[in-house]
Order: sequence, then C-alpha cells, then structure tokens
Amino acid sequence: MTIAAAMKQRMKTIGLIGGMSWESSAEYYRLINEAVRERLGGLHSAQSLMYSVDFAEVELLQHDGRWDDAALMMVEAASRLQYGGADFIVLCTNTMHKLASAIEAAVHIPLLHIADATAERIKALGLHTVGLLGTRFTMEEDFYSGRLVDHYGLRVLVPPASDREVVHRVIYDELCLGQIVPQSKSRYVDIMRGLVRQGAEGIILGCTEVGLLVHDGDSTVPLFDTTRIHAEVAVERALS
Repeated sequence: MTIAAAMKQRMKTIGLIGGMSWESSAEYYRLINEAVRERLGGLHSAQSLMYSVDFAEVELLQHDGRWDDAALMMVEAASRLQYGGADFIVLCTNTMHKLASAIEAAVHIPLLHIADATAERIKALGLHTVGLLGTRFTMEEDFYSGRLVDHYGLRVLVPPASDREVVHRVIYDELCLGQIVPQSKSRYVDIMRGLVRQGAEGIILGCTEVGLLVHDGDSTVPLFDTTRIHAEVAVERALS
C-alpha cells in the first residue's frame, strides 16, 4: 500500500460550510490543520473541502426572517460537499444550526452538530449551568439552548435584552468585519460577569467570531469557544 493510500484509509475528509463569516471560517481551517499536525506530526494536514457562501446574502435572509431560503442555500452547500467526497459536514457557524435538521434530511453524510460538541465538553467538566453569548437568534430562540436543555440537561442563561442587543451588534458590525474594538471587549467582559452573578459556571461563546474578542483570561469561569471545540471534535472524527 502506498503512503497516500494509507493516509486516505486513516483520515476522513471534513466538509466545511464556511463564509459565515469568513473571519471565523479562516479560524476553523487553521485550528483543524494545527490539530492534525499535532496529532500526526511532520507535514500532515487535514483532508478537507470547504464550500464558502456569501455572508451578505445569508445576513439579509436572517434578518428578513427568510429561513426557508437560507435552508435552501445551506442544503446546496452540504450537497456540494457530499458530491465532492466529504465524509461528514461541519457547519462553521452557530446561528445557522437553526437549519441543521434541513441539512440532515437532505444529505446522507452526518452533520457534526456544534451544540453537541460543546455540550459534551461542558458535561465533561461536571458543569450544570452555563451562560450563552451569540447572535440574537441563538440567544433568544430555542434551536440551540433547547438542545442543550433537552439532550444534555443543562441550564442555560442569557443576558438581559439590552445586553443581548450589544452582543448581537458587535458580532455583525465589528467581528464579522474583522474589527476588534477594545471598548466592545470591555462590554463583553461586563456582560459575562453579569452571567456569572446569575449563576453561570461556564460561558459558551456561542458565535464563531466571539472567540476572536474574548479569551480564557477574560473570565473567572471557563469559556467554551465553540469554534475551537467544533474544530477539535472534527479532527477527532476525521482520525477516528
């Protein structure tokens, strides 16, 4: 057996739906390849495919409430990855997991759900109550927190309405544009402190850009960076 054939046998191909935003998709690509190199050494990198969408179109559909049209876009992306030879799909965004069931129904390869990967890390630390930061859709709708509650028995806290608006605005107006604003970081730290006062034992950075702004040293409780967790679990799946 050739070296190339042996590697193909041991590594699955990761299919990434990216572009939401490309700032966090670039982090996924970096983290996945760093993790493969750490596991396998040398010049190894991940076998992966990425289909990247135009986030301006996605953002418009989100804020217009046109989720059926957004689902068609995600299904097309997933189908392209499946036809391209991906073994499983990583949707590089928290918010668009609102459409996870539509993707799963349309393709026959598995979707590695970001909330499942994150919840398993939380449970491994023995935590029961977590704060959730993300887009307004992620914080206010049930598709994400409901999964954490129903499947994993977690208690999920979100900031008050005025703070949710700040978190949402910073994501779309700054982080998705690659802008790291010190005042916004200070505001996020204050919001996280508020969640801790409410009883949060850990905080989910439930938008794939939030880990660009705040880090472990900014919180007195563990932070669960969903981008990093999702990428690491994808590598575990690819090498299993």
